[in-house]
Amino acid sequence: MNMPYAVKTEELTKRYADFKLGPITLEVPTGTVLGIVGANGAGKSTLIKCLLGLVAPDGGSLSVLEHEVSAPRDMTASLKERIGVVLDTCAFVPDMRVADIAQLGRAAYAAWDQPCFDELVSAFSLAEKKRVKDLSRGMGMKLSLAFALAHHPELLILDEATAGLDPLARDEVLDMLRTFMDDERHTILLASHITSDLEKLSDRIICLDAGSVIFDEAKDAITNTAGVAQLREADVALLAESPQSEGVLLLREAYHTKALVPDRFAFARTFPNVPVTPASVDEYLAFRLKGEAL
Repeated sequence: MNMPYAVKTEELTKRYADFKLGPITLEVPTGTVLGIVGANGAGKSTLIKCLLGLVAPDGGSLSVLEHEVSAPRDMTASLKERIGVVLDTCAFVPDMRVADIAQLGRAAYAAWDQPCFDELVSAFSLAEKKRVKDLSRGMGMKLSLAFALAHHPELLILDEATAGLDPLARDEVLDMLRTFMDDERHTILLASHITSDLEKLSDRIICLDAGSVIFDEAKDAITNTAGVAQLREADVALLAESPQSEGVLLLREAYHTKALVPDRFAFARTFPNVPVTPASVDEYLAFRLKGEAL
């Protein structure tokens, strides 16, 4: 039996005058959370626009919820109903009131769930009479998320959805997303600069840089298995001659050298006197973008 994929791309490319995305080959199984990291301009938004049918790819193939999407016309109304989207800015008309947003939901989605929307608005402490233009960035993101969840999508695409939220509010949103993922038919793509959110929620993380995939790793391989070791020059020389040198990346600083090791447990057995700690997504990202091979 073939595993269903919520998103699948093969050699996907999109070209602009000064930027090229891809080729990108990506498989996102249904029931998983994919985190996407990368600097501004790395290609995250272009990839999301391709997935949503907002722009047509120039090459390769793309399927969303097992429907091929090669042009905007392929993103049919029935397919759109199965996708929830929260972009990095609140997309509603500025003069609309929070309570009015439900009218859009009822008109756009056959599966619109008004009680669900009302419950989310209340949980997010959104004042129904407040206008969209008067909402803070964080409140605008909460309103967008309430709207996206209230039509019960199968695929949720979030672009900086937790940006502008204080830590308590971010945890509240992440708990809501975990509840969403209790249904094995659901999938999330989460693009974010807040890597701690990705650590808490993602099953896998990909990094884009200059339109290319720099790494595509299971989250646990990053935060549970990989490690950062603090090396002296003598340690660097010993590590270079050991079997643990494979896949190691170095970042040299003024008074010492840090090393990203793929397996911190194996490293600790070989070098018991060298401090090694679990890698964070931020550290892993820095090593993969700036580190040098041993």
